[in-house]
Amino acid sequence: MLETDNICEEPLTQGSRKHLNNVALRAYSGQKKSVKSDAQNQQIAEFLPLVHKIARQVVTYLKPPLSLEDMVSAGTVGLVRAARDFDPSHQAEFKTYAYIRIKGAILDELRGWSFVPANLSKRIRNAQQLSRQITEQKGTPPADAELAEKLGITIEELYETFENARAQYFLSLDGSADDSPAIGSLLPAADTSDPHHRIERAELIEKLAQAIEHLHARQRQVILLYYQQELTMKQIAAVMEITESRVSQLHASALFNLSVELRQWKDGRL
Repeated sequence: MLETDNICEEPLTQGSRKHLNNVALRAYSGQKKSVKSDAQNQQIAEFLPLVHKIARQVVTYLKPPLSLEDMVSAGTVGLVRAARDFDPSHQAEFKTYAYIRIKGAILDELRGWSFVPANLSKRIRNAQQLSRQITEQKGTPPADAELAEKLGITIEELYETFENARAQYFLSLDGSADDSPAIGSLLPAADTSDPHHRIERAELIEKLAQAIEHLHARQRQVILLYYQQELTMKQIAAVMEITESRVSQLHASALFNLSVELRQWKDGRL
């Protein structure tokens, strides 16, 4: 079930709302459909905060020249098209349909800029392979310093590797990154009626919990604060009394280790 309830409760500043409305009007005026019903206009205005919410969720994965405003613009186009194309006779809620179209538009924008140089892609693969070997031997992921040393790179280069891998993992939730572990493919739908899928989902949740337990303490703290408590990177930095950039490094490192362990489980190695 999509978590789209209460999407309009978070207030936007006057400047943010003005920007979103301007973007929406520009996008809407560019559509070929000439008839703009009051219902469509109302839907666009009502769900603009959802665009901003989804856009903020991907900020961590952005690389120059992309910005938050680029994500908002892409998501707004998705919302406009959702309002234009929505067919209530299909017995689907508009907010669910809008969520899918907004997220899809933002992912499309990310894919357009997701090119990773060949040397970085090779480094990601090497890091994944070495991390798997160490995890199999020790039962826990390697420390960042240990992995960097064995790869023959600096710790700064390792974090750059993690951050590029994190962007690939995010896109892989839609199965769009061929070289990265498609974590999303491990997640059967929560409301599936297939008993096999329900069992697989329950097993995945258990393995994910185990993988989180295996993380180093600070990585585990970041994951719990970010996903369970839904704190921002800035808020986590304040809680942990470290810089926001360090939180981002720990987050990227944690996701890398979780992905490696879940891939091992999927491949039948754990």
